[in-house]
Amino acid sequence: MNAWSEAETIDFRGPFDVTSAATVLLDSESVVIGWSEAAGELFGYEPREILGRPLETLIVGRASRKQPLIELLDRSVGPACRSEACVALHRDGHRMEVATTICSFSGRDGSPQIMVAAALEPLRSWEAHQAMLRGLATQSPIGLGIYDTDLRLTWINAKYQSEIDRKFHEYAGKRVNELYDGGEVISEGHPSSLEEVMRGVIDTGEPVFGILYEARPPVDPEHDHVWSCAYYQLRDADGNVIGVCEDALDITERYRAQQRLALTVRAGVRIGTTLDMITTAREIAEVVVPSFADRVTVDLVEGVLEGEEPRPQGASPSLIRVVERSGSPYADAGSEDATAAGPYRVEYEPGSPQLSSLASRKAVTVGHHPPYGGGAEDGVHSTLAVPLRARGTTMGLATFMRSGNPAPFETDELTLANELATRTALSVDNARRYTRERASALTLQRNLLPRGLPEQSAVDVAHRYLPSDIGLGVGGDWFDVIALSGTRVGLVVGDVVGHGVHAAATMGRLRTTVRALARLDLAPDELLSRLDDLVLQGAEDQEPGAVPGTDEGLGVACLYAVYDPVSRKCTAARAGHPPAASIDPEGKFQLLDIPPGPPLGVGGLPFEAMEIELPEGSLLALFTGGLVQDRDRDIDTGVAKLRDVLSDRDGTLEELCDRALNELQPDGPATDDAALLLVRTHELGADQVIGWELTAEPSSVGRARTLVLDQLSEWGLDEMAFTTELVVSELVTNAIRHAVGPVYLRLIRDRSLHCEVSDKGHTSPNLRHSATDDEGGRGLFIVAQMVQRWGTRYTTSGKTIWTEQNLV
Repeated sequence: MNAWSEAETIDFRGPFDVTSAATVLLDSESVVIGWSEAAGELFGYEPREILGRPLETLIVGRASRKQPLIELLDRSVGPACRSEACVALHRDGHRMEVATTICSFSGRDGSPQIMVAAALEPLRSWEAHQAMLRGLATQSPIGLGIYDTDLRLTWINAKYQSEIDRKFHEYAGKRVNELYDGGEVISEGHPSSLEEVMRGVIDTGEPVFGILYEARPPVDPEHDHVWSCAYYQLRDADGNVIGVCEDALDITERYRAQQRLALTVRAGVRIGTTLDMITTAREIAEVVVPSFADRVTVDLVEGVLEGEEPRPQGASPSLIRVVERSGSPYADAGSEDATAAGPYRVEYEPGSPQLSSLASRKAVTVGHHPPYGGGAEDGVHSTLAVPLRARGTTMGLATFMRSGNPAPFETDELTLANELATRTALSVDNARRYTRERASALTLQRNLLPRGLPEQSAVDVAHRYLPSDIGLGVGGDWFDVIALSGTRVGLVVGDVVGHGVHAAATMGRLRTTVRALARLDLAPDELLSRLDDLVLQGAEDQEPGAVPGTDEGLGVACLYAVYDPVSRKCTAARAGHPPAASIDPEGKFQLLDIPPGPPLGVGGLPFEAMEIELPEGSLLALFTGGLVQDRDRDIDTGVAKLRDVLSDRDGTLEELCDRALNELQPDGPATDDAALLLVRTHELGADQVIGWELTAEPSSVGRARTLVLDQLSEWGLDEMAFTTELVVSELVTNAIRHAVGPVYLRLIRDRSLHCEVSDKGHTSPNLRHSATDDEGGRGLFIVAQMVQRWGTRYTTSGKTIWTEQNLV
């Protein structure tokens, strides 16, 4: 069956059309006295079997679900009629939902009636078709037009009408090239004329999609617009071609943004390929001419070319012209279209856009302007001057000019010019003041510390890191926030003895190890024990002859905590580290009574954890010793100052971080690194978490599926029902087969959908590939493919298998 024959099966008359709906005549006692052929097809009765029997033989009740379509029908018929969604009984005994309309012949009770019935699902489908057609004609953001076989316009929708901005009768029957000024197809591989494209569709029957068409619509004759167009044949009921339909979406802004993005991508590839400043200036000129500007000049501050730090020179620094280019982007410096001039000194007159840009440190654009220093060419109608600034310092100036391109520089193009200028300035500055050792050290530390914290709902986070002023300013303090299963979050701060690249490298190894162990859902005390073993093993692996204890990993201090927004409980353990502090919503400050443990690398002693329940909106402060203690201040004094700062509940987390550093480190970096992690806790609402206890018997699997599907429907996550049902079925089945005791099922709706199945067993299921002749063993493999993450979390009473799915 082809597409056209399938389209022929669509019935646009509707299920209640008199030629297709089931019709039943009833007497005044609701006894069937007339029976149509369509009624027999719907209910299964022959006339001799149903005539004379009461209506209750067919209609056995009302449908329980709300039926907005029926309410619509009820409003559309007269007062003598009523519409209902009913449950009907077929002759073979099965129940079905039908829509009925019953009308009285006289409009009074007790008179004969006629009932028209149709299956409910076709009614819904028909109403959806009608709504779709109305939406396309009146609300669609896509312009729709119909052209006949002579390519003359015969019908348009409301969107198309808004672009033409005239009464339809004024342009009905016109061709497309009579409607739009200067229109042209700009997609490669297609004719330049839309009429040729449409004629090809009519002749061949092959639809065309994604053609880009540029023209000036009647509603905006001063500007070019770009549309993404599609064309396909229209046929009548007999299959004869009657015209072609046009779908056109105005993508002008998106198209221009794509053009700017492409230019930005080219700039990222071509600008800054070397550490030569003049080459970098030439690269930006090659990128922007002629796609962005017809001419460009690049001037650098005089001291930059000599490798000096640019000195403040007011609004009119001494500038050196290093590049001047126009014409083709592929012309070389010796061609007539391109000039690689200079270097030579250049001066601009007061009031010029260049001096205004240097003074304001912002991009400045003007239209027509008088001649200025540097020799402006005649015909330049738009100029854009952008300062080259890097790290807060002006390196020079780039000037973009248009003469052949009639469009002036617009606001979005100022942003693009700023991006190009920033790339150029950074490349110039790198060439001027490149220091290999310092850049390597700072880059190492920047990569080891968190660049961005994970998105999660358990806590709000702010943090600060202040390196010491010893050596290169690189140390071993670190912090981290780790998203865990079940919407929980791991919080860690640590301190490695020593400074410099070696301390930073050791910090990076430990931070990576903590993240890996945290993803195993280990309890805080167990995680520190594992970390302690690894630090000891690292000390044993030192090179022969090394002095014991010289590795920065020995004597590491660390605090690890896990917060659960469902229970509001926080569990923490520490190894040679200051305890964390908590501030309740009323502003009461306390140091958490976390049992002290030895520093990592000492070995031989256990770690203990403590658990505390935190009220909603509590504040947790995790900090390293360098923040609260130094050679002139003991730790108690530092903690007291921190308490005074954090007890102020009016400030945001970022403001509290800044105040803490101002109070505890007023003179900047001290002799030790300092790290501060502030966390404000949240609680997941009762409408986000639901759980059920299931008996360890096979029938619980079906109950689990039902519970989950009902809950997803209540949350509006019906699109996730199939995957979640499969996941729950597999996990609950495994728990019943291989574990003991009751099974607990929990769903959490957060940024993603979490599904957890807990049991009393301690054996974790293994993901494996089953052989072709195995009868089982594939369930967990299928689950792993359908979810984003999954894993096992052990508790004192058993284990929890969890999965995580992105919300659809």
